[in-house]
Amino acid sequence: MKHPHITEITSELLFPEGPIAMADGSVVVVEIARGTLSRVTADGEINVVADLGGGPNGAAIGPDGHCYVCNNGGFEWTERNGRMYPGLQPEDYSGGRIERVDLETGNYTVLYDECDGEPLKGPNDIVFDAEGGFWFTDHGKTRLRDRDRTGVFYAAADGSSIREAIFPMEAPNGIGLSPSGDELYVAETPTGRLWGYRLSGPGEIDRTGGARGGGRLLASPQGFYLYDSLAVDAEGNVCVATLLNGGITVVSPGQDATSFVPMPDPMTTNICFGGENLRTAFITLSSTGRLVTVAWDNPGLALNFS
Repeated sequence: MKHPHITEITSELLFPEGPIAMADGSVVVVEIARGTLSRVTADGEINVVADLGGGPNGAAIGPDGHCYVCNNGGFEWTERNGRMYPGLQPEDYSGGRIERVDLETGNYTVLYDECDGEPLKGPNDIVFDAEGGFWFTDHGKTRLRDRDRTGVFYAAADGSSIREAIFPMEAPNGIGLSPSGDELYVAETPTGRLWGYRLSGPGEIDRTGGARGGGRLLASPQGFYLYDSLAVDAEGNVCVATLLNGGITVVSPGQDATSFVPMPDPMTTNICFGGENLRTAFITLSSTGRLVTVAWDNPGLALNFS
């Protein structure tokens, strides 16, 4: 399949993920290998917003205008053929947590590092609902002989409450909401599956149907690939960053249809929408440190509070 025309903003990032397209034309990203939340201007200048340490991962703007970051605690890193790859839990693993960052000052606080006494392992991706609460995945950490069993959480933006809403899952990663806000989408990395969970209210999974804890399987295409983060477009299509074959898998819930937009990096990790009428896709090509743009067929779904 032919690669689309891409425009490179920068290739100087250290494993970027979690892009947020800002109104001023800049893009806020995490640099996992650098341990920072950074801002990339339209002309490619990189400015560190906050030095968070560990492994800042997914990010989203909350109802207070601050940036909420999933921090996975860090990785061991390897470099092969000029590309960077994350691996096992490192010796200096600093623990999983959710951090709130003031984008103006760079000051940050840890909102959550546990739930009901169980430490967070590797928070990965995050999305806010219209009520101002947020869903996030815990991808867990992998060690040489074992890995964590994890799930999906729902929490208040003021740090007052957190609960595990879905457990267990197989290394959940990308997360998003349908245009109407009544369905939660969760991508599992090792299984290459996209799940949908009907919601009965803010933070509430509808358990009355579905194959697994209320979930329904939306996509599990053939082939060897891994799912990473996701974004939803205005038509309700779920655009899932896809690893190994490198690209964006577009899933149309309810239509049993998928398509694939290839990218020139096997570690195509994240997508978000911005620009005029949200018709520009910002995509992180992480192993090569690139943030690129692609003109997208459908406009993106406007995120709550962004």
